[in-house]
Amino acid sequence: MSNVIVVNDLMQQSYRYELVAPIGQQFHSDFKPQLSPQQMLALGVFGGKYMTDCKDEFPREWFAHARLCHEFHDPALNFFGVNASQPLQVWQEKGWIYKDDPRGWFQWYARYFLGRRLTDGEDERQIKRWRLFRRHLVQVERNCLPGDYTCRRVQRQALLHWAYDARSI
Repeated sequence: MSNVIVVNDLMQQSYRYELVAPIGQQFHSDFKPQLSPQQMLALGVFGGKYMTDCKDEFPREWFAHARLCHEFHDPALNFFGVNASQPLQVWQEKGWIYKDDPRGWFQWYARYFLGRRLTDGEDERQIKRWRLFRRHLVQVERNCLPGDYTCRRVQRQALLHWAYDARSI
């Protein structure tokens, strides 16, 4: 993989970014995701619809066991078998989408994991959002018996979407 990635997919044309950190390393000290993008895709996240048109941007092994559906969002592909996603339009309306990552948080995370670092405060903003999502982990821990995957399945699936390993709760 070169140090400069050029993206040409359905949502971005000729977008370029540089990899400045080794893959999966040198994360911000406040950012400790429990799952890699590859693990998330293999477990089943975002109804399998996420990143189906941008495989060229990321390592092939990320997609070797990914649970994807090119045609539509299929909650059955999610690890917990439920829909825990909001449409992209909702994210756009709430101002959660950053101009360089039009697909949202997971696209930011995948690129961060690869080694992209942004100097305009976006990395810090996304890490803060990730940390705040931990409240859902606490709710599952407080309200569910350990290993009871039938308890709070939507919250557990949402946690997977944010790189928290909801299987271990």
